[in-house]
Amino acid sequence: MNKKYISSEKREARQFYLYTSPFILGFLIFTLYPVIYSIVLIFTNADMTGIGEFIGLDNIKKAFTQDPLFYKSLKNTIYFVVVSVPLSLILSFIVALLLNNKKIKGMGIFRTTFYIPYITAGVAVTLLWGWIFNAQYGLINYVLSFFGITGPNWLSDVKWAMPAIIIMGLWTIGNSIIITLAGLQDIPEQLYESAAIDGASRLTMITKITLPLATPTLFFNLVMGIIGGFQVFMQPFVLTEGGPNYATYTYMMHIYNNAFKYGEMGYASTLAWILFLVIMIITLIVNRTSKYWVHYDN
Repeated sequence: MNKKYISSEKREARQFYLYTSPFILGFLIFTLYPVIYSIVLIFTNADMTGIGEFIGLDNIKKAFTQDPLFYKSLKNTIYFVVVSVPLSLILSFIVALLLNNKKIKGMGIFRTTFYIPYITAGVAVTLLWGWIFNAQYGLINYVLSFFGITGPNWLSDVKWAMPAIIIMGLWTIGNSIIITLAGLQDIPEQLYESAAIDGASRLTMITKITLPLATPTLFFNLVMGIIGGFQVFMQPFVLTEGGPNYATYTYMMHIYNNAFKYGEMGYASTLAWILFLVIMIITLIVNRTSKYWVHYDN
């Protein structure tokens, strides 16, 4: 019996490694190896071939002392994160609150409608928003004209280019809405019933019950929003190419240009790891401070 047990255990182990081998090989080849090799590239002047000479800490010195676009792109990206993440959290919470009404018929259709932009977001949708923001025949300026307001030259104005990118980003918060909605539906109905018996108003229920118990979900969306916000690339790249006057030139665009436009893979790897450290530090700060405002029902 012992031999049969051992042979069965070995057979299950072989089957395990056989079935998981595609993932393991894919992870080793396409994830772990590039990550390790990118660390090596930090200390070289490698070009597009990935081959270069050892130059020590010159790439790091270049980023902080010789590259003005490093600070410009980082500043633009932080501006995007600071404005877009809170707006997306607030808007997703409000919309999820409205979609949490179970008494309205056809609510599933509304939930699907808000989620579709998230899965359809891409170059085509970005180009559509480029038409919407067009200063001469765009939809937004056309609507503003009915109120006697002359709309700005959205994507060509230094002051309005980044706000336009932020507004466009709010179009794709469907995933945050669904996650927030799932958190709201996890709140026990008995709490609302008890509050209603005590004469609590709807606003009081939202501020004293809904919002505190939804903080774990908001915390998750906050962290994911920060990570995603620092990696914003497609929208400004397609619409403005970083302009006007580098007003929408984000950090990811700077990495992309150095890697694939200028062929400086070593320096691009350095920029990428600096971004990783920035995101990690901010995420750790948010995680440490979460104990003061995130409330769990247990």
